[in-house]
Amino acid sequence: MKPSGSGDLLVRLLGALQVLPGVGQRSAQRMALHLLQRDRQGGKLLAEVMLEAIERVGHCQQCRNLTTDEQCVICRNPERDDSLVCVVESPADVMALEQAGVFSGSYFVLLGRLSPLDGIGPDDLGLELLIERLAGGAIRELIIATNTSVEGEATAHYLQELAQPYQIKVSRLAQGVPLGGELEYLDRSTLALSFNNRAEIH
Repeated sequence: MKPSGSGDLLVRLLGALQVLPGVGQRSAQRMALHLLQRDRQGGKLLAEVMLEAIERVGHCQQCRNLTTDEQCVICRNPERDDSLVCVVESPADVMALEQAGVFSGSYFVLLGRLSPLDGIGPDDLGLELLIERLAGGAIRELIIATNTSVEGEATAHYLQELAQPYQIKVSRLAQGVPLGGELEYLDRSTLALSFNNRAEIH
């Protein structure tokens, strides 16, 4: 059910809710009816916060994670080890690793992965910013934590070659991440095992 500019407001609400991933017509209907029948105040709060987030949340100038400031809270934290940089595909991966509590370094968020079929190349992943950080001389290890899909592996290989001129140790998350697995859906123990058993890429 798609939103209609001049249609019934409830129909438009159902259509708007369906822009969320995994939300079909029935799920949208349950959400809409819950907000309208049981929690209108919660619906107002949701709308206000969502609008503010869309208007104010951008990307960290250092790691490209989501933030309302020039630098995210992780990059501003003096207790993080800036010599360790973990490269991930999305902010969801950062959240998963932070919740697992297995990494105390910094991040670089690609906001995607190499996919020629989808027209996504190196220029779309902000790699010029990563190159600046690699060239700065402060990084001693680049941990590649892209997903184990075909595109993720291709991205990992590209990143390995990108780091070679700077003589930086490059490692890849090892056992614990299943083939085709997505980091954001892995449990804490699996992520911990992957980090503790990461292997250097030669």
